[in-house]
Amino acid sequence: MTETATPTKPKKPGVYVCKGCGIGEAVDADALANVAKSEFRIQTTATQDACCSDEGVAAIKADVDAGTVDGVVVAACSHRVMADRFRFNGTPVVRANLREHVAWSQPPGEEDTEMLAADQVRMAITQVQLTLPPLPSQVQEYSRTLLVLGGGITGMTAAREAVKAGHPVILVEKTDQLGGWANKWAGRMPYRPPYRDVQDSGIAKLVEAVKADKDIDVKLDTRVVKTAGQPGAFTVTLSHGGQESVVNVGAVVVATGFRPYDATKLGHLGYGASPDIVTGVELEAMLKAGGELKRKSDGKPVKHIAFVQCAGSRDPDHLPYCSSVCCGVSIKQALQITKADAKASAYIVYEELRTPGTAEEFYRQAQEAGVIFMKGKATKVDAGAMQVSYTDELLGTEVPLAGLDMIVLATGMVPNSTDPDVPVVEPEKSEAQLKGDINPFSAIPVAGYKPGGAEGPTPPAMPHLDRIPEGGPILNLQYRQGPHIPVLADGFSDSHYICFPYETRRTGIYTAGPVRRPMDMAESAEDAAGAVMKAIQAIQGSKMGVSLHPRVGDLSFPKVGHEKCTKCRRCTVECPFGAIDEDETGRPIINPARCRRCGTCMGACPVQTITFDNYNPQMVNAMIEANEIPDEFSEKPRILVLACENDAYPALDMAGINREKWSPYVRTIPVRCLGSVTLQWVSTALQKGYDGIMLMGCKSGDDYQCHFVKGSAIAKERMSKVGETLKSLALEKERVTMAEVSIADSHRVPKVLNEFAELIGGLDPNPMKGF
Repeated sequence: MTETATPTKPKKPGVYVCKGCGIGEAVDADALANVAKSEFRIQTTATQDACCSDEGVAAIKADVDAGTVDGVVVAACSHRVMADRFRFNGTPVVRANLREHVAWSQPPGEEDTEMLAADQVRMAITQVQLTLPPLPSQVQEYSRTLLVLGGGITGMTAAREAVKAGHPVILVEKTDQLGGWANKWAGRMPYRPPYRDVQDSGIAKLVEAVKADKDIDVKLDTRVVKTAGQPGAFTVTLSHGGQESVVNVGAVVVATGFRPYDATKLGHLGYGASPDIVTGVELEAMLKAGGELKRKSDGKPVKHIAFVQCAGSRDPDHLPYCSSVCCGVSIKQALQITKADAKASAYIVYEELRTPGTAEEFYRQAQEAGVIFMKGKATKVDAGAMQVSYTDELLGTEVPLAGLDMIVLATGMVPNSTDPDVPVVEPEKSEAQLKGDINPFSAIPVAGYKPGGAEGPTPPAMPHLDRIPEGGPILNLQYRQGPHIPVLADGFSDSHYICFPYETRRTGIYTAGPVRRPMDMAESAEDAAGAVMKAIQAIQGSKMGVSLHPRVGDLSFPKVGHEKCTKCRRCTVECPFGAIDEDETGRPIINPARCRRCGTCMGACPVQTITFDNYNPQMVNAMIEANEIPDEFSEKPRILVLACENDAYPALDMAGINREKWSPYVRTIPVRCLGSVTLQWVSTALQKGYDGIMLMGCKSGDDYQCHFVKGSAIAKERMSKVGETLKSLALEKERVTMAEVSIADSHRVPKVLNEFAELIGGLDPNPMKGF
């Protein structure tokens, strides 16, 4: 990585106070400008009717261009809006939120409102004075080549899309031919108008296009031995025919597909008891072979066939999720059978039918063709009598479906997040690799305090190593946190499913197709294009030295003060994205292109030696101390809220936009993630005299909403240690709490704050006020 000249902190910041959007009517703008002059000796201050106007922006830019100021505080609206209006050639800019958090959420002209506005300005000035303009840390020799793992429709589409965008591709397929499962399909569900008939897979044409493309280096019968490096500079070792080779790539698209659920586990549905009870995949092979469909047992033609949907799916003992594609596949197969033989009858036993979008037309075609749909749950399959018993939801009774020639079990998709043909990483070896530390794949035990002072229950910790997938690693990552791509409970890799599809918890490595979620061929092709766009973004980001989602374009990255580092390894273990490795002495080694700038490593460091140029423990400490704390006789408590910038802070902004009201005693500091919160900030706030402290972050757990995966969970674990500290200081444990909110909780957040403020108001003032 390369870095340029050392930046300096602003020595001549300017403060610009806006009077627009009702701010001028709510607070005294001139008094706020005077705070900057009298308390911080700021030489350049101004009040403006609208800082975001052309005139307002021009005035600030003129000061920057003239060298009058080298840092800017805009006391106006939230930093989440109009960011592009306030960019001045890399000059540090900090926003004091006077609109959403003051003018729109507090009564105008009152003393508490003025005090809140003044504190907002104080925190912003303090922040800008301690901000170093971050410089990029760029990959010196980055590669524009993409590695695509998997030669099915997803992988081949990804390769083609990457080449169209100007990026060469290395396409690795572990078998001796391209095409994947599609080679075995007897047609596909319709993906183009009129969406009523079974269509050709088109896989042969795609295979030929890939083979003919000179920018796609196809490597058949090849596996990945190991992967090292970071986005822009991955080094991948491949094995083919016993010979190893090394390639350099900028990003990786994992399109390893799926495998059918193991039907031998479905004995209760008769699988294995009769050769005429088959899976959907096995039936597809029979249809692909062509000719008349016959029973395996005696070779007689199949005239009556039943499809049992959700065979093992949506079942906590097997696959707890719905594979979504199975319904469409069964409809396709039923249509093919009935159209080939007008005398054949097909029955589909289903609980709920999943035919979204244009698939509804396909479903209607099947009904018109005479396919019989029976709503109910299959309760028993009698292999001897070839009979399916199901609970008919319309009749409310169990109904036998007898006289069948063949029974088809529609089994679900299991993601190929691991390679069953590669040696498994034994738990003992994996644990040794983690050096006995916290398992990054397991949930962190919850032990915290809820608003209102009620102690929250502590759920049992999840089984150790429960998030290390079964099977061998696909990429065999040479990372401190192990060789696997982390997965969720059901084996699908994920970073943040809603906000960041395709992304894994390993930056620069993206999944597409059924390995990401169950999907059909059309969805897989679309998914491939999305993953490639993300991969190209990762390559470009590494070239420019900027971060990816959610802090897109952030130039900062963590820096370790090795002279203070104790080699405790907490940063290397707690990083949600495996961005930190260790050298042979145990010293942390940052891989900036892997980093997503959440600051979890910073919050984990017990000696506060991990910092970002524009976000660090010392900066937030100073911001906490910058606020005025009224004495204990004023009856004006102070509450510090450390709010996640991705969910909690936006929810507060929206509450302000909706003119919701909350306590004027709250002082809010946005943090990148609750995982970045260090206990030192809590200690500083208590010593300063704050009466209450709330950490406000995203939902944790298996259905987490944290953009950085486990920020709230980590914060809960850290905060579990606060109770004893408070007790030792003779302070009530209720003074420090946590709240989990989503970005959609704009109406709930003010209530959470007001309830906490009411609780704090019922306690004695913090005895440390004034010390």
